Amino acid sequence: MRIRPLATEHKLSRRLFEQLAGEIRSGRLAPGARLPTEEALTRAAHVSRTVVREAVAALRAEGLVITRQGVGAFVSAEPQRAPFRIEPERLESLDEILNVMELRLGVEIESAGLAAERATKAQVRAITNALEGIEQATHAGGSAVDEDLAFHRAIAEATGNGEFPRFLQFIGRHLIPRRTVSGLPERMGGRRSYLALIQEEHRRIADAIAAGDPKAARDAMRRHLTRSLERYRKLAVEQQKVA
Repeated sequence: MRIRPLATEHKLSRRLFEQLAGEIRSGRLAPGARLPTEEALTRAAHVSRTVVREAVAALRAEGLVITRQGVGAFVSAEPQRAPFRIEPERLESLDEILNVMELRLGVEIESAGLAAERATKAQVRAITNALEGIEQATHAGGSAVDEDLAFHRAIAEATGNGEFPRFLQFIGRHLIPRRTVSGLPERMGGRRSYLALIQEEHRRIADAIAAGDPKAARDAMRRHLTRSLERYRKLAVEQQKVA
C-alpha cells in the first residue's frame, strides 16, 4: 500500500482516514491485515502522531478496523459492514445538504402516515404543542430551528416505532439546514414570510395526523419536503451562477 504525504491543512486526520479507508475498501488492505505502525504512518503522511491516532480512531468508529492493546490496528473481518454515518465534515456544500434532505423523504413520509394511524391523544397533543412552539419562536424573531426539529421528532415518536425517532436523532440538526444555508429566506420575501410558508405546510401535516388520515398525512409531508427541496435547489442554482 502507498500513503501519500499530506499538506499542512485543516482536518488532516480526516484526509488520512479517507486514504486508509480507501485502501481497506479497495482490498489492498485485506481483512485481518495489520495497519502500518503509528510511526510508519506518521513518516509516510508527514503528519503528527495525534493526526494518525485520530484517523485510526475514525476507522475504528466506522467499523473498518479493530485495535488490540499493545499489538496494533487490524482490518475488520467484514469492513463492508461498517455502520452508516453522516459526517458533519461532508455537509459543507448545498448539494450534500440536499442529499440528506432526499434521504428524509423516504423516512418522514412514512413516519407521518404511521403517526396518523397510531398516534395516541397525548402524542397528537405533543405534535400540536410543537407546532405552537414554532409559531411562538417565529413571532419572537427567531429561526425556529430547534422548534422545527421538535415538531418532526414528535411525529416520529407518534409512529410507535422507536427506530423512527432514533433515525431522526442520528441525522440531528442536518434535518433543518436553515443555519447552514444562508440567503433562502431573503429570496422568499424575508424570514417571517418564509417561516410562515413553512408553518402552513407543517399545519397541514399536523391536521392530517390529528384527523387520523394516513394518506393525507403522507401527502402533506411529501408536499412539505419536496417543496423544501425545490426551494434549496433553486438557491443552489443561483449560487452556482454567482460563482
